Amino acid sequence: MFLINEHNIKVNKTMNRINKNIEEEIFQLATEALRQNILLQNGIETLELQPTLKHGIRPDRLIRMVIHGKELRYYAEIKATVTKTQKFLLLMNREELQYPIFLIARHVNTEMAEELRKNNIDFIDTAGNAFINQPPVYIFIKGNRPTETIGKVAVKRVFKAAGLRMIFGFICNPGMENTAYREIAAATSVALGTVDWIMKELKELGFIIDMGKRGLKLTQKKTLLQRWVTAYPEQLRPKQILGRYRGEPGWWLQKRLDPLRAQWGGEVAAEKMTRYLKPELITIYAAAQYLNQLLLENRLKTDITGDVEILGRFWKPTVEQQPEDLVPPLLVYADLLATGNQRNLETAKKIYEQHIVRLIRED
Repeated sequence: MFLINEHNIKVNKTMNRINKNIEEEIFQLATEALRQNILLQNGIETLELQPTLKHGIRPDRLIRMVIHGKELRYYAEIKATVTKTQKFLLLMNREELQYPIFLIARHVNTEMAEELRKNNIDFIDTAGNAFINQPPVYIFIKGNRPTETIGKVAVKRVFKAAGLRMIFGFICNPGMENTAYREIAAATSVALGTVDWIMKELKELGFIIDMGKRGLKLTQKKTLLQRWVTAYPEQLRPKQILGRYRGEPGWWLQKRLDPLRAQWGGEVAAEKMTRYLKPELITIYAAAQYLNQLLLENRLKTDITGDVEILGRFWKPTVEQQPEDLVPPLLVYADLLATGNQRNLETAKKIYEQHIVRLIRED
């Protein structure tokens, strides 16, 4: 146990050196930008933060500011980029917390500023955009463009397409990290040589620990999961899209897919898992060679505005692993977050609690 803790300390120090300077600069630049627009008494102070809050949440900072005589305290999340998935994660994490979540970002574009305002997520960025809704204090500034390049960090290889396929396999199939590289390559459709360097990078980042005779151990699973669902819509999902289609109304309701050829994803899978959602977008993950047959069997016609999206499957299920015609819960969860649709948030939370929490428990 001592060796594991010592390794984690070293890894955390390395990761902190990579990220801390960027976070600090974003914090300072955003604070200064807010100060130029609003009278801040004593600026934004950083207070002592509890090691871990409810549900394992760990915000970047606890902050305090005084605006027009009103004291405001927040749990701050500092982000170089802001995506719809990150917005959903902020919404999920803010419940039952003592203080509201406060987003501090490099840049929040006009569209995202409106999204955050509608969801009542306070934010500031380095360009001077801001939303603070703590009556009687109300501030909303949008449309400013950043002049600084701070926070533009290259995406690590492990969070690009090949790495995301491997991480997906590891989370969905506990223990896969201990199988032979050839087996990992075959199961995740990643080249054998690529498996090697992705494994090295996962170890460097502290997500895989060498336990000696006990083999390898996947760790920091919750962080890894959040990194995966954030990167998936940008780095992997777009590469898998085979087309957009339209079928007869309700064609999918009684349809059973052959799980070795195709599986339901997104809102349809979520509805079948929870009975809590009325699907508007029909998502199918299919083996590419099965696409034409799938279209013919279900009378689906190409339509770029259609309500059916078909994506190429990036994993290789077996009857034993995936007996149902639904994709793994992790992918359903990521699909819901990627829609950016508020109505999917409650369903995503149910799937997280019922199916995903057990996958990311630390042994």
